[in-house]
Amino acid sequence: MCTMITQKIKVDGSGKGQQGWFRLQQANVSYDHPFDAPYEHSLNIDFVNESQGPSARVAVELSESAARELVRTILSVLDEAEVGGHLPKEG
Repeated sequence: MCTMITQKIKVDGSGKGQQGWFRLQQANVSYDHPFDAPYEHSLNIDFVNESQGPSARVAVELSESAARELVRTILSVLDEAEVGGHLPKEG
């Protein structure tokens, strides 16, 4: 049995939905039963701009292993960009 786990964060970026590109303001990250993915549970990410209504949403449902690999890859790319001088160093 799994209780839904949810966290919301503010984000700054763009997403492409059915109506085209829109500004992202928030990401809702949850671990719950997916709507479409063929898993009992999945990591679900909804990138949204609530001020633009339900059409301003990009949803992703990932297996646990895919979610972990995505996190590792994002961090690796950002680290490489930082080392290459493409990002300001943190701190």
